[in-house]
Amino acid sequence: MRTILMILIVTAFVCSCKNPTSVKKETEEKRPEVQTADTISAAIAQAGERVFTTICATCHKNDTKLLAPSPGVLSTMTPRSVLAALRIGKMRVQAEKLTEDERKAVAQWVTQKVLKENSMSEDAYTAFNLSPDENAAFSHSGWGGNAEGTGFRTAAQAGIDSSNVSSLKLKWAFAFAGASQARCKPALINNWLIVGSEFGDVYALHTQTGKIGWHFAADAAIRGAITVINENNNVTAYFADYSTNAYAVDVKSGKLLWKTRAGYHPQSSTTGSVAVFDNRVYVPLTSFEVISTLDPNYDCCSSSGGVVALDAQSGKIVWQYKVIAEEAKQRGKKKNGKYFYGPSGAPVWSSPTIDAKRGVLYIGTGENYTDPPTTTSDAVQAIDLKTGKLIWSFQGHASDTWNLACPGNPNCPDKVGPDFDFGMAPLIAHKKDGSDILLAGEKSGVVYALSPSGKLIWQKRIGKGGALGGIHWGMATDGEYVYAANADNTSDIAGYDTDKAKPSPGIYALDINTGDVKWKAATPSCDTTVKGCRQCNSAAPTVTPDIVFAGALDGHIRAYSVRDGKIVWDYDTVKDFETINKIKGKGGALDGAAPVAANGMLFVNSGYGQFGEIPGNVLLAFEVQKNQ
Repeated sequence: MRTILMILIVTAFVCSCKNPTSVKKETEEKRPEVQTADTISAAIAQAGERVFTTICATCHKNDTKLLAPSPGVLSTMTPRSVLAALRIGKMRVQAEKLTEDERKAVAQWVTQKVLKENSMSEDAYTAFNLSPDENAAFSHSGWGGNAEGTGFRTAAQAGIDSSNVSSLKLKWAFAFAGASQARCKPALINNWLIVGSEFGDVYALHTQTGKIGWHFAADAAIRGAITVINENNNVTAYFADYSTNAYAVDVKSGKLLWKTRAGYHPQSSTTGSVAVFDNRVYVPLTSFEVISTLDPNYDCCSSSGGVVALDAQSGKIVWQYKVIAEEAKQRGKKKNGKYFYGPSGAPVWSSPTIDAKRGVLYIGTGENYTDPPTTTSDAVQAIDLKTGKLIWSFQGHASDTWNLACPGNPNCPDKVGPDFDFGMAPLIAHKKDGSDILLAGEKSGVVYALSPSGKLIWQKRIGKGGALGGIHWGMATDGEYVYAANADNTSDIAGYDTDKAKPSPGIYALDINTGDVKWKAATPSCDTTVKGCRQCNSAAPTVTPDIVFAGALDGHIRAYSVRDGKIVWDYDTVKDFETINKIKGKGGALDGAAPVAANGMLFVNSGYGQFGEIPGNVLLAFEVQKNQ
């Protein structure tokens, strides 16, 4: 369940204050401050809480009548962005009578992060120069690498195949200071990677050296992929942060072009990636509300997942689509005497998928938070690209009501569901006969094949499934087979038993015509001496004509033969790294986004300090050894 990712932050405190405005000065600074997990002092906490209560609390609260982001969403901000808002941003009027120390105190209290200066070395930086045509053929953008979200790279694009994959060696490592996870999938434009971080820092890194060309400071964590669009030599990076701010940044300069908050509910958040097509930016929306349910006095629940379309040139909102069209109403009393509200939930965790041929946007949705359950939860949906109107909806699992209050908390629904989201982005596969097929994996452990009109073609169970298992982050397809990473995490908090199926973590190759399993490769045994090691594949894979690259929770990145699933290359990332930017680097679990293969190089995120997995903070660059 993607929303579980912020549970440690939420349980630490309940209120915060928000900056919905990017600050130009911040984007122009070469070296940002970097937050760590250090605990703020009691004096700062006391001062910050006092300022928040006096200045911010009137608007920033859990009230659906107010559009100001809720305390939970704002808790994910960086102290840098909050301070900037209080100094020269949208909160400057409210904060004009505060001293600088008071501004710093509230910025740290609302985020529960220490405001620190960056200690990055001088030689971590290099001049940025984007040559117009240099290596353009190898560029990569978005969650799946293309509008269809396939995760496929041609042999020419990847430059890695069965003849040279065994020669891959580490070229450089870059560390995200103070981070416990590295999860943003970078975009590749010519010789530059554009990548985001846990603290909202976005970097342009040179592919050959790992050095920083420019830095941009977003307001909150960048959890999905970066999408880069190159039109008439105008190169723009699009992405969204956790607090639903969508950004357009000029890649040539690293400067902000526009920023828009896409969220339409005070608890709205974004964990997925934006999709960009035909002058529109499509922002997926989930909500922090599923975590707010941990407070038994919270009025649970009223948010809905959805998608917001923005104009790519201006950032203006074109349309909004809510997965649950009905407004939440009182639905009976909780065990503590307070009211339940519903329907709610059905978040959109991942990137939308573009079907340019049919003018359709495909999304996957998650569970309902409260009763009554809707037919739009745990579903694959098709939305009109121009109007935002629902065309069709296919539900994989009905009556799935669940939130983080389960079990035992008054905010837990009476009938607890298994939390079986479509957490991954649907894939469009172009078959050899010229027809198209839509492929989607569910956390139940079931893979579905649908027609573009939403009709079920086949379904295949490959795992037991669960809240952290089944198909979690994604699949990839080469047009003949679909390659699914089945988590079946043995530490799954749900403990849900599906038809008495046994856990079977690993990588699976399924025929896209029939769903038949061509081969399956079980995740190798985990080193139990490594704390947090999990024996399963959860991260999305990447596929080339003869190799599947897939990361595992044990920290290994592996290459599998598409022919029979045999492992042809294996690298253990759970170690300390000497990094290009001189920040302490360590690898950990591989979860979330797929690696990027381009021009004989492989870029891999390592570290995922959630769910008891192995924390880490590095982006690793591997390169084929051409003389071997």
